[in-house]
Amino acid sequence: MGYLEGFGITGRKFARGFVGEDIVTSEYPEQKRPKPERFHGRHVLNRYEDGMEKCIGCELCAGVCPAKCIYVRGRDNPLDDPVSPGERYGFVYEINYLRCIHCDLCVEACPTEAITESKLFEFSFTSRADAIYTKDELVVGDDGKPQQLAWEHWAEGDDVNTSAWMRATAPSGQAAYEDRVAWSGELGYGVRAPERGQPGEREERAAREAAAAAAQASHGHGHDDGHGHDDGHGHGGGH
Repeated sequence: MGYLEGFGITGRKFARGFVGEDIVTSEYPEQKRPKPERFHGRHVLNRYEDGMEKCIGCELCAGVCPAKCIYVRGRDNPLDDPVSPGERYGFVYEINYLRCIHCDLCVEACPTEAITESKLFEFSFTSRADAIYTKDELVVGDDGKPQQLAWEHWAEGDDVNTSAWMRATAPSGQAAYEDRVAWSGELGYGVRAPERGQPGEREERAAREAAAAAAQASHGHGHDDGHGHDDGHGHGGGH
């Protein structure tokens, strides 16, 4: 395709836009498309329903990160005031968002579902220090939702279902866990309901199919064919 043909396509699309046809571009930021449920956005560190942190400072997320943007250091839990249910907790947790590529490998590597991602992607920094999120900024608040910082633009719904991606993939896609709710409860949410393709939807679909089959069977039961033959249990032909 030459230059003229390319400009011709652009011109036709531009002209159709005036009459409301074939518009594929959103007028961002005035118009924003809805984000997928499992959108990869800014990370959060989750807490259990009793308020304890899920992070145990194992550093698996840092080890699997291809961009080397996560820095974690664990420490033994104080006996009189433990931070997490395990022996250790994440004493230091930092994510450098100048490096992060939002691949979510950290989410899949985490054994306790501690790190997940929100739907926030509209955030900018005025300094390199602001781009490095610390544990104090990443841990969810007492309502179980991410903390909203001054340089972040949160849209409605960006702070809910922050564990959707983890719940869709854990535990590593093994078929043996297909019918199980394998995730733990979260502060502010409890144990989240199953997602599409998991028991909740399958049970509803099975119930709908059973109801449809029953309705079809009752409709055909005892139907007379107009010649004295009964399609049900009777076989009297009237001969």
